[in-house]
Amino acid sequence: MGKPIYITTAIPYVNAKPHLGHALEFVQTDTIARFYKQLGKKVITLTGSDENALKNIQAAEEENLTPQEFVDKNAKLFLELTKKLNTDFDVFQKGTNPQHFQSSQQLWLKCQKDIYKKQYQGLYCLGCEAFYTKDEINENGECYEHPGKKLEKVSETNYFFQLSKYQKQLIEIIKNNQVEIIPDFRKKEILNFLSKPLLDISISRSNERAKNWGVPVPNDPTQRIYVWFDALNIYRSGVDEKIWPADIHIIGKGIIRFHAVYWLAFLLSAQLSLPKKIFVHGYINIDGQKMSKTLGNVIDPNEIINKYGTDALRYYLLKEVSPYDDGNFSWQRMEEVYKANLANELGNLISRLTRLAEKDELIIKINENYSFDKKTIKLFENFQFNLILELIWSEIKKLNKAIDDFAPWKKSPRERKNFLIRSFKILKSIAWYLKPFLPQTSEKILKNIKGKIKSIKPLFPKIVYLKKND
Repeated sequence: MGKPIYITTAIPYVNAKPHLGHALEFVQTDTIARFYKQLGKKVITLTGSDENALKNIQAAEEENLTPQEFVDKNAKLFLELTKKLNTDFDVFQKGTNPQHFQSSQQLWLKCQKDIYKKQYQGLYCLGCEAFYTKDEINENGECYEHPGKKLEKVSETNYFFQLSKYQKQLIEIIKNNQVEIIPDFRKKEILNFLSKPLLDISISRSNERAKNWGVPVPNDPTQRIYVWFDALNIYRSGVDEKIWPADIHIIGKGIIRFHAVYWLAFLLSAQLSLPKKIFVHGYINIDGQKMSKTLGNVIDPNEIINKYGTDALRYYLLKEVSPYDDGNFSWQRMEEVYKANLANELGNLISRLTRLAEKDELIIKINENYSFDKKTIKLFENFQFNLILELIWSEIKKLNKAIDDFAPWKKSPRERKNFLIRSFKILKSIAWYLKPFLPQTSEKILKNIKGKIKSIKPLFPKIVYLKKND
């Protein structure tokens, strides 16, 4: 069958509980995987936990836990969320896995010719786990990703990677789509970054600053491997070497430089294959504001699932959140989408058709084999989930209108039967197209529209809406 399609999420830091942004990426990755499986392809998906970061040590100290106890506790929450979202990952690779340590040390040795040691002083953002130059920060001396947090002045002896050596090669790789970056404006963003002289980057930290946490540098017990060098390698350490390279890395916009510049340079240095495609999504704002612990607006996706169900959240994330730009979540909009699109349009359609069929004791046999049309395949390949769902929903609306226009309750049994058979064929096609997006809902529909039809309970039942302060 050949090499499977290999798809990864970014590897989230586990210094805090998972939030809605993590749910977005898990769902996007799972949807793409399910799409390829429906095409008959073998697929492997990987996620995991970035555990060797300084921020994890700090967070562990605040909770009076050892770093290992802390990362194990939080990694479990991320794994549980993947299951609750009905996202079926083949691999969950922890950054503290001994196999990962060994693989990252091997990667270091493969890059040895481009690694040197020097004294360095720089501005360090703990949130990004990255050094920044003065022209990469705002007027307040803060990182653009983490405004309000002062950068730390760090002076120590580190190992450096000769990033500058690979500048021309990286430009050609990105420009010629050897590694395709989607959307195109993110590709231009990286090419713009690569148009300026690249600086060599620090890829280790002292044991003192790392508090003896992380992957030891080979042949130097005084240093630990820099978190990004090791975390990016989770994509390789979590699978058999025959599975590499990744066909798709799915990441957030804030870490594009690490994936489209640093990671590619490490792989070039190690003479390893490059990933084929990088899909870069935006962030989710809450009521128009960036998610922030300070603002107290970080939303636990489990809250939404517990109230509306898994498929309802999946629908919101894939339909209401732009795959390319920043999206927005509000409880009010969630309620509107649940009522209008899911309960009234899709749920009501199923209820109407199954009630009519049950009344007539209709037996349905639909033998059609369905496949995605070329337009849908193209949209999937460009990760335009919202546009595919718009197309599916236009069919749902058409079928609802057809029922209203035909008024089957006014027709003869023969006319009604013919109409219902045609309608159930369309409904089966809709359910088939919904499989990657709303797998539970799709399965319920397909299960209930064969053989002798019986009316089914509402797929999206009415919800008791709580007041905002409840």
